[in-house]
Amino acid sequence: MQIVKYRRFSRANWLNIHLYLALSAGLFFVILGITGSISVYRDELDELLNPQLVVDQPLADYLPLDKIMAAVRMQHPNRLGAWTLEMPRTPHGMITAWFDKPRETFFEYYAPLMVSVNPYTAEVVASRFWGQTTVTWILDLHTQLRMERWGWQCVGGLGFLMLLSILSGLYLWWPGYAQLKTAFRLRCNSGVLKLAFDGHKLLGFLGAPALLILAFTGFQLSFPVLLENLTQSTAMTHGNNGPNIRSSAQPNNRPIVLEDAEFIARGAFKRSQLRRITTPVGETGTYRVNLRLGRELNQKHPLTMVWVDRWSGHIREVRDPGEFSTGQRFASLMWPLHTGEALGDTGRRVWFMTGFIPLVLYLTGLLHWLHRRGKIRDRQIDYVGIKAAVQRLGYTCYRLALRLAHWLLPILKQQVPVIKASADKLTVLAHQLFTRLTK
Repeated sequence: MQIVKYRRFSRANWLNIHLYLALSAGLFFVILGITGSISVYRDELDELLNPQLVVDQPLADYLPLDKIMAAVRMQHPNRLGAWTLEMPRTPHGMITAWFDKPRETFFEYYAPLMVSVNPYTAEVVASRFWGQTTVTWILDLHTQLRMERWGWQCVGGLGFLMLLSILSGLYLWWPGYAQLKTAFRLRCNSGVLKLAFDGHKLLGFLGAPALLILAFTGFQLSFPVLLENLTQSTAMTHGNNGPNIRSSAQPNNRPIVLEDAEFIARGAFKRSQLRRITTPVGETGTYRVNLRLGRELNQKHPLTMVWVDRWSGHIREVRDPGEFSTGQRFASLMWPLHTGEALGDTGRRVWFMTGFIPLVLYLTGLLHWLHRRGKIRDRQIDYVGIKAAVQRLGYTCYRLALRLAHWLLPILKQQVPVIKASADKLTVLAHQLFTRLTK
């Protein structure tokens, strides 16, 4: 009897934890989930909102990097310091030149200047500051709740609380082996709220693996030192540029240029792809070249780096992911796992849908809580009414589509004479079908 009471008490504790986490932090989980889903496709969304960032007719080859950099410096002659050229991931993309600490946003936590340059013409298309565009504003909301460093730590804390919420939900979901079938049921004829709660439990169970990965990696990205200490790995955090390698050669009047630095760096990794290259600063500065090998899961920020001396052209330092320890490999997985890059296009789609799971869980859980407190009443599902509403909606959409077709087809006849005959046939068929449906 004592064991049974202990188990009931333990379950009650987990229930309170799950409930209070949902009531206190559930809305923040929803915000992080939705903004994370949007950020999965942030590059595509940025190009959709800013069509000038898309190259309509890509050419065979890019211009030399030094011409690209010269165009950037001509547009921003007074910005002294290191520039990082980030290469586009598609033939239609722009090269982005990053300047970390512009004077306009110098005192903000993270707000670099982003200069978009056409890689085929060296035309500077746009100069924007991080956090002042739609996409970067959403990403800042996801990573730091728009509250700079303190917000960054808050997001890490929310990641830990989400881990507790998911684990407590899994504990409450488990019915035991004898009643395991009941954990997967959907009571479709027992009322709206009962069906919503069944969906809450089932969706929470199915989405738990992905949510656990996202919550854990999100927590680690906010507090990377914890994982580095556990795995004895350093400089593996996202955005870490490695050690500050200084030039050891004597300054001369024949420094190497960007093209030379890229060529020299590729010598160490012949089948690599250039992702980023950073210009040196001062007489002791070096070129930092970021390359991506085919085996690397991190596509946007790969960890293969080569430092090239600007005066002698010698390689000063190399970071090869193939020589990473087990702890370093594990730590380097956090960012591509969190963004979905490690799982390819399919993983990005799964991560995009997973980001909306906290919203569904929050709403269905809130309905169940309000019902338990007597604030709302359950009601039977009117399948007949739903079917009729769906039919009415379908018929309305059909009529709108027909009206749109009647409006567009004459325009198409004038603009595209080749399809005039086909348009006439489609108009006749649409008119006949509309007449039958309206009888």
